[in-house]
Amino acid sequence: MRRLLTEFQQDARLDQVFMVLTLGSTLIATLGLLANSAAVVIGAMIIAPWITPLRATAFGILRGRLPQVIQGLVTLFVGALITVSLSFLLGKVAGLPDFGNEVLSRTSPNLLDLGIALVAGGIAAYAKVRSEAVSSLAGTAIAVALVPPVCVMGLLLSANQWSLALGAGLLYLTNLLGILSGCLVVLAKSGPGLRHHMRRSRLSLISLALTAVLVIPLTSSFLDLVRLSRQQALQRQLQATIQTLLVRETVTLGQEAQLDGMTIDWSQNPPLIRVVVRASRPDVPSPKQVAEVQKLINERQEIRFRLLVERSAVEVVGPEAEPNPEPENGALTVPPPPPTAPAPPRQPSATAPENSRPVAPPPPPE
Repeated sequence: MRRLLTEFQQDARLDQVFMVLTLGSTLIATLGLLANSAAVVIGAMIIAPWITPLRATAFGILRGRLPQVIQGLVTLFVGALITVSLSFLLGKVAGLPDFGNEVLSRTSPNLLDLGIALVAGGIAAYAKVRSEAVSSLAGTAIAVALVPPVCVMGLLLSANQWSLALGAGLLYLTNLLGILSGCLVVLAKSGPGLRHHMRRSRLSLISLALTAVLVIPLTSSFLDLVRLSRQQALQRQLQATIQTLLVRETVTLGQEAQLDGMTIDWSQNPPLIRVVVRASRPDVPSPKQVAEVQKLINERQEIRFRLLVERSAVEVVGPEAEPNPEPENGALTVPPPPPTAPAPPRQPSATAPENSRPVAPPPPPE
């Protein structure tokens, strides 16, 4: 226990190592976010040292050591302040009109992110208690990131995108409290003395209560994610059904014209089906035929759709040919191929082969 006390006190300090690693991870993460490179952002996650003071804060909460808790929180606050300021400046210098998916994917946290943070915090605490599991810290840093959300918040603030920046801040707070709660639970289970301290510590109850409060907005985001996933799956199913209907059950788009592509614009009401076809006749499909196909689609589906056909003319080019004579039995016979001429005899070579020897003439008769 004394060894843990000494190590956790050192982990909570705001020293030179923490500052250098924070600056390095912030620069790498921000540049990776601007370049929309997932590999670079993952490298910044491994370098970031923020789990160490957060884990020390959890230990101080369990032991009721308020100075250690304050020291760990101050270290985290200074690191976050440096990160958001530096990423804000880099965002202003870059001046990108919009950001890639690596930035936007960190603006809408949900319950899944909280669950990941809880498990990662527990693994981080277990790796501290059991030295043979220290190799898991790199994977823990990748699974739940603290520096990239703060960098995203700084970039979005530089672009005056306040609502998205608030979402990135919520993700950082989710990871922070999730790791803290996971560390508290695992450290309390590691020994009976710590478990007793957790029951009596008001700070541990406060941290767990704050984590529970986060469940409310995260649940709303999670339900929105589930609703969106179901809606997209239903839209894909409807699009496949309509495309099969157009090809197999309509003469206009299935036989007289060739279907090249189909998209559905679900943002309109009714949804707009845009079909691209190729046809050799300029009057196919006619407006009346398109109206009939639209009527057929709406009869088969629960909601109404609007059909719009984009037609490209195909010109068929080919000479006329006389028909083959009809045989008596009605079967078309193919004439046999003409006989091929025999190959000419091989002429003897004028030059002798390289390996051939001269043949002596026969002796004269006696």
